Amino acid sequence: MAAAVEGEVMVDAAARGRYATDASIYQMVPEAVVVPRSTEDVEAAMQVAREEETPVLPRGGGTSQCGQTVNRAVVLDNTRHLNRILEIDTDTLIARVEPGLVLDELNRALKPHGLWFPVDPSTASRCTLGGMAANNSSGGKSLRYGIMRDNVRAISAILPDGTAARFNGADPMPGPYADLVRDMRALGQREAEEIEQSFPKVQRRVGGYNIDALTGNDVNMAHLLVGSEGTLAYFTELELSLAHLPGEKVTGICHFPTFYAAMDAAQHLVKLGPQAVELIDDTMIALGRDIPLFRKTIDAFVQGDPAALLLVEFAEGSAQANAAKLAELQELMGDLGFAFTGHGSSWGGALPVTDAALQSAIAEYRKSGLNVMMSMKEAGKPISFVEDCAVALPDLAEYTQGLTDIFARHGTKGTWYAHASVGCLHVRPVLNMRQDKDVKTMRSIAEECFDLVKQYKGSHSGEHGDGIVRSEFHEKMFGPRIVSAFEEVKVRFDPNGLMNPGKIVHAPAMDDRRVFRYGPTYAVPEFETALDWSAWPGSGGGFQGAVEMCNNNGACRKLKGGGMCPSFRATRNERDATRGRANTLRFAISGQMPGGLTSDALADTMKYCVSCKACRRECPTGVDIARMKIEVLSARRKENGLSFADKLVGYLPRYAPKAARVAGVMNLRNRIGPLRRLTEALTGVSHRRDLPVWSSNPFRDEEAQDAAPDVLLFADVFNRYFEPENLRAAVRVLRAAGARVAVAQDGSGRPLDCGRTLLAVGCVEEARAEAKRIIEATREAVAKGVAVVGLEPSSILTFRDEFLALCPGEDAQALAAAAQTFEEFLALRPSPEMKPLGKPIYVHGHCHQKSHDAVSPMLDLLKRIPEAEVTLIESSCCGMAGAFGYAPDTIDMSLKMANLDLFPALAAAPEDAIVVADGTSCRHQIADGTPRRAMHAARLLDQALAG
Repeated sequence: MAAAVEGEVMVDAAARGRYATDASIYQMVPEAVVVPRSTEDVEAAMQVAREEETPVLPRGGGTSQCGQTVNRAVVLDNTRHLNRILEIDTDTLIARVEPGLVLDELNRALKPHGLWFPVDPSTASRCTLGGMAANNSSGGKSLRYGIMRDNVRAISAILPDGTAARFNGADPMPGPYADLVRDMRALGQREAEEIEQSFPKVQRRVGGYNIDALTGNDVNMAHLLVGSEGTLAYFTELELSLAHLPGEKVTGICHFPTFYAAMDAAQHLVKLGPQAVELIDDTMIALGRDIPLFRKTIDAFVQGDPAALLLVEFAEGSAQANAAKLAELQELMGDLGFAFTGHGSSWGGALPVTDAALQSAIAEYRKSGLNVMMSMKEAGKPISFVEDCAVALPDLAEYTQGLTDIFARHGTKGTWYAHASVGCLHVRPVLNMRQDKDVKTMRSIAEECFDLVKQYKGSHSGEHGDGIVRSEFHEKMFGPRIVSAFEEVKVRFDPNGLMNPGKIVHAPAMDDRRVFRYGPTYAVPEFETALDWSAWPGSGGGFQGAVEMCNNNGACRKLKGGGMCPSFRATRNERDATRGRANTLRFAISGQMPGGLTSDALADTMKYCVSCKACRRECPTGVDIARMKIEVLSARRKENGLSFADKLVGYLPRYAPKAARVAGVMNLRNRIGPLRRLTEALTGVSHRRDLPVWSSNPFRDEEAQDAAPDVLLFADVFNRYFEPENLRAAVRVLRAAGARVAVAQDGSGRPLDCGRTLLAVGCVEEARAEAKRIIEATREAVAKGVAVVGLEPSSILTFRDEFLALCPGEDAQALAAAAQTFEEFLALRPSPEMKPLGKPIYVHGHCHQKSHDAVSPMLDLLKRIPEAEVTLIESSCCGMAGAFGYAPDTIDMSLKMANLDLFPALAAAPEDAIVVADGTSCRHQIADGTPRRAMHAARLLDQALAG
């Protein structure tokens, strides 16, 4: 196949493992993975697959929850190259796109025209338009805009036999495609009466093939392909209907004392004409409060202790009209008997939210409902299999009560969220898919649930499609004649069954554990780990459970906003996403991939991880790849030892005092070109980079030893020996703010070290020893309430992160609580007198600052400078990431990361702008890649001190 396809072809175990799962409970290892560069690559791959009689599986973002995008097939990953916008016609409101284009990317391109594509699933940051069409996706605003089928005008596709055709509503020219259209229209006419009787009369019906589109005189063949889940053809182009942006929005947060009351109210709330009514239950509220990313948002819009919330969104075209709708909503809630002054069953009401930023934060939280629910750390997880059944709104309260009763009979409970406006609630009972008894429970619940749905004449598949989990139930829901018609469609398109077999028709049993992610033979043997993972279950002291927290929903594949995942944004390679790394780790520890934690394949998977910790904060299920990478590095160090380049990085704090004494000699390397090239292989530093310049006057502990200090200053190795002026400036600013400052020391004569460089090369035991030194040296002061403050985010925030895994216990927790960045400490104190600087200030946050929500204090502090105009640069990782940006084999990736957001933002900033970056690596990346020079916030504040 590689000879026939110009794109990348992968057949190794690690790559195939990364494409073996989606966001469902299923797993099938593909035969190969092809990343086509062109439609010609797709045609070539499909031709080889036909000749080899091997199935083909088109794949977008891999976010499917029913197993649509797993199969023992040749996987065609559309996302890396086939992702262009081909045309935007603002007059006819039409866009033409390739299948691998991510929805948010399209909407970013449409926004300047005042347009958007109005199908808005919660996975918009990573789902592709081709996948959305294949799945017949919808979203929170389907009440007003409909679902994918309502917004797809035409699809160009390659049929299994290699025929290319454009599926639309036009009469085709004579040929194979015309024959296909004739046969499908004949099927529609023949089955029209049965379709009328058997298809549910609800908007959210996406189960089976859309053969109802074949009835009547106005037949658009594209609508038959919508929802076909890659079983009929490969999509090469989609023509989409666009809509004008709705403009200013407002949201009413309706609080209810019981879940039943919320469900019963939905039918009344939709009569006000909202564009969305979304549910959040008390489980999602409680779990969200445990996730740092969402805690502040929840506190801002949740009042009291509701059992359920309904988020009612209006977009009426003007602030006055929106305000009128909110008033109607509050009046209606009162008419329904709810008031915040009430008690018991009458407590509740509508909280108006008009602030755009808060509305956006609430929307992001709701969109993360799946990942929030999956953040439970125990072995049981909310499982998707009856998740998106849809019933008519008058039946919603009774249906949800009936389903709750079914769960209770089987000893579990459900988690609820999503689309109350259209009677399509995402509900997941909590089960453990490793246990046979829970698998049997899943089967029983599914049978009883679908019986209940049929009783209410609803749809068993209302949004997330069929895949493996629901396809086998089509006969129960539609009857044998309709299922026979589905099979006829499949055979007519794909007589040899090569396109994603086993979906929609001829599906395996939904509880066949042989196709589960955690199948009957899945096991992770015990193994030794270096860090504490006891918060999670499983082998390796809980490391297994931490890895398996990844539910494959793909939030790490977003391309803009936040920081996760910078390497994926640069490469768009599944290997480099948090999800890809977690899956490779799972395959490694479970024996599904040779070599385990020390394998070269796993090292290659971790190569571009810059340990930015964005996943620590932004992955709602808490998959912390930066910490997991330490385990991989530790295992490989134990097996292979350290290279000389590793020793230079890891033991920097040990030799730094001696190196500083000969700073002039150490700095010669930067000035002598041949020496740069000569030392590249030995030192692991690219000749294209300057090394940090050693100071001949490093910072000494004696420079700040105030009596009875209320600040212990941690002088990290980077600022101490390379930029000591930062520490001296910090001492002046702290004293100007009224603080008494002493440098933390342990009396040994050797400066304290956070162990950051040691962890970077896998020397965990040595790092643990350094952590113990710091904990012991600061214990007495911390017990007195003294803050421990540092300038380098990657160092001081190690106290709040890795120290807890290196030295678990009360002492480490006390230090973590006392540890603060320089700005966090000063932001809570009165400001010293400062003078204006007269220049705009642009701030780049260090990744670890972002991960620990420590950027806002820096912005708040800088805004205290009189007349200061402070702008935060919206960027992911700068790409330097310690030694990563210096290494010959990663320097290009480092610069590519910087060029995504940071460098363009600096190029666009005013010429006289002051650039602030607290991270040593960040400052060096900016100096190497731009004409700018960045400074630490301490230096800028020191300059601003009056007098």
